[in-house]
Amino acid sequence: MSTSNTSANAENAAATEPHPATGTQFTLVRAGATAIVTSLAAGLRHYDRGGISLVESYPEESIAPGAAGITLAPFANRIDGGLWELDGKPQQLDITEVPRNNAIHGLLRNTGYHALETGEAHVLLEAVIHPQHGYPFLLRHQVRYSLESDGSLRVAQTLINDSNQPAPFVLGAHPYFTLGDIPAEQLTLTVHAATYLTANERMIPTGSQAVRGRFELRQGRPVPDSLMDTAFTDLETDDGVASHTLSAADGRSVSLWHDGSVKYVHVYVTDVFPRRSLAVAMEPMTGPANAFNSGDGLQWLAPGEPFTMNWGIDSVL
Repeated sequence: MSTSNTSANAENAAATEPHPATGTQFTLVRAGATAIVTSLAAGLRHYDRGGISLVESYPEESIAPGAAGITLAPFANRIDGGLWELDGKPQQLDITEVPRNNAIHGLLRNTGYHALETGEAHVLLEAVIHPQHGYPFLLRHQVRYSLESDGSLRVAQTLINDSNQPAPFVLGAHPYFTLGDIPAEQLTLTVHAATYLTANERMIPTGSQAVRGRFELRQGRPVPDSLMDTAFTDLETDDGVASHTLSAADGRSVSLWHDGSVKYVHVYVTDVFPRRSLAVAMEPMTGPANAFNSGDGLQWLAPGEPFTMNWGIDSVL
């Protein structure tokens, strides 16, 4: 067979190979832990330690249900009507939450990242946020996943401003947590926060209040008593690190931890997640929903400067 025919056959074979909807799959392995990261949205599709799942997984041929595991930039959560102002001029983002007429979950949810580094236990991905209607800035979002020596997971999200003017941003992530085969109904949710944000029917914040009732999660509450879609702030830290936990009666637990760059944690306990009667997301965010309008938690990144948000997943098994 000629070289040209061999090359053509290889190209045809590659063209007919299935390509997962979530893009390239990066499998990280270390210390009995396995994490699978997708190029689509730099998402965390799977993470387990010793075979015990710690985040909600989904098939590689399916896009992330409920935004499970995706990373969020240059805004997290929602922007009211997708509309905000820059130097007195209205900026209109695409409406991506049509029922509530909001822009939601940033501008990279449907973007494929490319790998800058790969290793047995880490991957560094990057995607470009191009100037567009509603966000006239050029930035790069880098996401590094790494498994630590004990099998815990660490994530660093870095935003870099390649524009010639300051750019507003909020960074976030959308992991859903689980504890092996224990139903969420049997777990306890603990969130170390003193304040929660009230919101209207379109999930746009309207104010803040001291935690009370079902929003008082510092001592832990059963997941079934905690159905909510709520942002928390005034987070309690220990040496600059905060931690929030799902725990079982037998002492096992899985925790979201984050550094001081994260000022808000959005808790989403839902009864509409596929194949689950209840599912729990704890979302680290540098600012809350609608920060581009309220200014709460909103930051501006100077030209050429980076900003990094660190978070991760620990467990007791």
